[in-house]
Amino acid sequence: MRIGFGYDSHRLVRDRRLILGGVNIPFDKGLIGHSDADVLSHAIIDSIIGALGLGDMGKHFPDTDQQWKDASSIELLKYIVELTGANGYEVFWIDATIIAEKPKLSPYFESMKEAISQSGIPSVLINIKAKTNEGMGFIGHGEGIAAYAVCLLRRLT
Repeated sequence: MRIGFGYDSHRLVRDRRLILGGVNIPFDKGLIGHSDADVLSHAIIDSIIGALGLGDMGKHFPDTDQQWKDASSIELLKYIVELTGANGYEVFWIDATIIAEKPKLSPYFESMKEAISQSGIPSVLINIKAKTNEGMGFIGHGEGIAAYAVCLLRRLT
C-alpha cells in the first residue's frame, strides 16, 4: 500500500463558474486557473501522483501547455487513475476536505462523488467534507477556496 497527500487553492473571481469535484456549484464567483480550477479534483490528483511517487500535478499538466487550458479536471483525474493502473496500483480510498467560507457545499457531496467516480474511482471509495476558515485568512475573507486530499493506493493483484 501507498499513501499520498494533495493540496490546492485558487482565487475566487467574478464571471467564472465554480466547479468543485466536477460539479458546477451555483455561486456569484468562480475559481480562476489554467484548467477549470477545480481545487477538489486537483487535490485528489496530487494525492494520487504523490502516492505513486511521480512528482506533482504541474509536472503532468503544466500551465504553460495550452493543451490543458480550460481542461476538465475530471478528465485530468481520469488520466491519473489510468496512470495508477499502468503503474500496478489501484485507488483504494480517497478522503478530501474543501475549505470555503461560502457557499454551503454539503448538498453537493453526493453529486461530487458521482462526478469523480467518472474518472474510474468508485464513489463508495470517496469521502468528501467541507469546513470554513472561521473568517480568517484569504479563505475566510472570501478571496479563495482550498482543498486537501489523502489517498490510499494498493498494489493490483
